[in-house]
Amino acid sequence: MADRAHPFYDLHTHGFVRVATCTPRVRPADVTGNTDSILEEARHAHEAGVDLAVYPELCVTGYAIDDLHLQAAVIDAAEAAIGRIVEESAGLTTVLVVGAPIQRGARLYNCALAIADGRLLGVVPKSYLPNYREFYEKRQFTHGRNCHGLDVTIAGNEAPFGTDVIFAADNLPGFTFGMEICEDFWAPQPPGMMAAMAGAHILCNLSASPVTIGRATDRHSHCQSSSSRGMCAYAYSASGHGESTTDLAWDGQGVIYELGALVKESVRFDLTAELCAIDIDTQRIVNDRTRNGTFHDAAEAAGRPEDWYRRVRFEHNHKPGDRELLRAVRRFPFVPADPKTLDEDCYEAVNIQVDALMRRIEATGAKSLVLGISGGLDSTHALLVACIACDRLGLPRTTIRGYTMPGFGTSDRTKNNAILLMEAAGITADTIDITPAAERMLEDIGHPYAAGKEVYDTTFENVQAGLRTDYLFRLAGHHKGFVIGTGDLSEMALGWCTYGVGDQMSHYGVNSGVPKTLIQYLMRWMMETDQFTPALNEVLDDVLGTEISPELVPAGQDGAIQSTEDQIGPYALHDFFLHHIARYGQSPSHVAFLAYHAWKDADAGEWPIGFPDNGKRAYSLGEIRQWLEVFCQRFFGFSQFKRSAMPNGPKVSMGGALSPRGDWRAPSDAVADVWLAQLRDNVPEG
Repeated sequence: MADRAHPFYDLHTHGFVRVATCTPRVRPADVTGNTDSILEEARHAHEAGVDLAVYPELCVTGYAIDDLHLQAAVIDAAEAAIGRIVEESAGLTTVLVVGAPIQRGARLYNCALAIADGRLLGVVPKSYLPNYREFYEKRQFTHGRNCHGLDVTIAGNEAPFGTDVIFAADNLPGFTFGMEICEDFWAPQPPGMMAAMAGAHILCNLSASPVTIGRATDRHSHCQSSSSRGMCAYAYSASGHGESTTDLAWDGQGVIYELGALVKESVRFDLTAELCAIDIDTQRIVNDRTRNGTFHDAAEAAGRPEDWYRRVRFEHNHKPGDRELLRAVRRFPFVPADPKTLDEDCYEAVNIQVDALMRRIEATGAKSLVLGISGGLDSTHALLVACIACDRLGLPRTTIRGYTMPGFGTSDRTKNNAILLMEAAGITADTIDITPAAERMLEDIGHPYAAGKEVYDTTFENVQAGLRTDYLFRLAGHHKGFVIGTGDLSEMALGWCTYGVGDQMSHYGVNSGVPKTLIQYLMRWMMETDQFTPALNEVLDDVLGTEISPELVPAGQDGAIQSTEDQIGPYALHDFFLHHIARYGQSPSHVAFLAYHAWKDADAGEWPIGFPDNGKRAYSLGEIRQWLEVFCQRFFGFSQFKRSAMPNGPKVSMGGALSPRGDWRAPSDAVADVWLAQLRDNVPEG
C-alpha cells in the first residue's frame, strides 16, 4: 500500500506551480459587481489548488470604459475595490494577479497588481500604451516604462511600484513570476523578457485585446514566442463576455505556454466565468535555463537585470500534500500525440537521415553501402533509409550490399524476414552463417561452450556480435564501400551494444539519433505514405510485430527467444527517462514522478494514435523505480565509454543526441552513485 503522505506525491516537492487564467464576469464601470466576480473566481481557484491566478486587464473597472477611467468616482471605487480584494484574499492559497487603474500623484496608470494572502505584494504599470486604430489608451493613462524604484499606497496598502519588480515565493522554489500587460508583448522589446532575464520563471499577461478574425492565432504566436525566447511559462488572460460592445467584441481567451509548448487554453466566447488551470514544471524551466548560455549572455547584455530588479519575496500559503497532477504527461516524449505533428515529425526525421546519408555517400565516393540485416527493427529501418538515399542519388539499389548472418540464437522468423526484406528491396543480398567461425573462436579462447557446456554469457554473445561487425568491415573494404550502423539512440543510452568490434561501431551510424519508440513510427509512416512496394510493406508489418531481441542465445526448450526488454526493461520507459534526464537534466525523483503520472494506470498519460496496443498499459511506481535505477546505472555508470567512441551520425530529435561531438559530453569513468542515491532517497518503493 503506497504511503500517500510521502513527500514524493506532493506536486510542490517537484517544483510544480499550478497556474490559471481567470475570466470573471464583468460589466462596464460596475466596480462592485466586478469585484464580487473577481473574488468569486479567487475562491474557486483556491478550491482548485491554484497557486497563481491571472485575470484580464483592468478587470476591476472593465477595460472598454474609455474616459470613464478619468472620473474620480471610478478611480476612488477602484482603489476601494483593491483594498477589499487584498483583505478578502487572506487565507486563500492563490496569488491573484488583477488588473486595475491606479492613480499615483497626478498620473493614472493601467496596472497589474499581485495580491497574496491579505497582502498587496506589488504593482506593475503597463509599459506600452496602444494609441492606434481602436485604441486610445494614451488619452487616459501614463506609460510606466521609466517607473523604477518607486512605491505606491493603495487603500492603506503600501507596495513596490514599477516595471522593475518580480515576485518570488520563499517556500516554493521556482515560483517566481513577473507581469506585463497586453500591448507590452506586442512591442519589439517586451518588458516581460527583461523580467524573465531577472529571474521570473512565469510571466503573466493581463490583456483586454478585442477579438477579430485571426486575432486568436496572433495571440498564440506571441505567447509561444515569449515563452520560448524567455525560457519560461507564459499565462495570457484576455477580457471576455460582459465588456462593452459599442464597437468591439471580446472572446475571453486564456492561453498558457511552457518553453514554447501550448499546455492549456480556455474555451473562447464562454458566457460564464472560467478558470483555466495547469501545473507548470518550474524545475524544467530552471534546468533548461541553466544549460543555455545564450539566455545568460542576453541577460548580461541587458545590464544584468537580476542585479537591479526588485524581488518581492513572500511566504506562499499553499497546502502541501498529495493531489492529482493537473497536466498531461506524454508517455512517448519523442513521439507527438497529435497526428498532424506526428506526420510532420516523421517526414523530417526520415529526410534528416536520408539527407545525411546522401552527403556521406557523396563525400566518400563509396561504391557500395554495407549493411547487416537481422530482420529486426533497427537494421530494417537503416535499410529503408539507404534505399531512399540511393533512389534520390540515382544509384541502383544494388549499391546496397545486405548480409544476414545467422548465429546460435537466430530464429527462423527473423532470418526469413531478413531474406525477404532484401529481396523485396532489390538490393545485393547474401547470407553468411557465422556459427562455424564463432565455434572456432570460442574453442580458441577456451570458452566452456566449446567443451559442450551451455554457458551463454557475455563473451558467448560478444563473439557473435564481434564476428558480424568484422565481416561487415572486411566486406566494406572488399567492395570499396562503408558500413552503415544500425544501432539507435536508445541502445546507445543504455550501452546495449558490443563495443569496438561489435554493433557499437560502423562507418556511419544512420540511426544513432533516433530512439527506439520513434523508429517504429517512422517505419509505419513510410508504409502509410506508400514509399515502398506492397511486398516490402508486408514484410515490414511482420518486422514491426517481432519481439525486440539480440538473438544471441539459443531459444529455450519452450521455444521462447531471448528478450531484450526482459533483461534491461521496457524501451517505452527508458526513452521516457532518456528524454527528461538527458534533454532537461531532471533529477531521477522528478522523472519518476512524471513517469508515475504517465503510466500509473492504463488510461493515464498521453500517447500517440497507432502505437502498438495504443500505448495502453500500466507500470507501478515500484516498476518505474526498478527500471529507472537500471537506466541511471547503465547511462551514467558504465556505458559512456561506448558513446565517447561512437561513429558519426545525424542528430534527429529535439530531445537531443548522445554524440560526444554534439549534445552530450561526459567522462567515460564517471560513477552513477549520485543519481542512484537521489532516486533511492526520494522515491518510495511503491
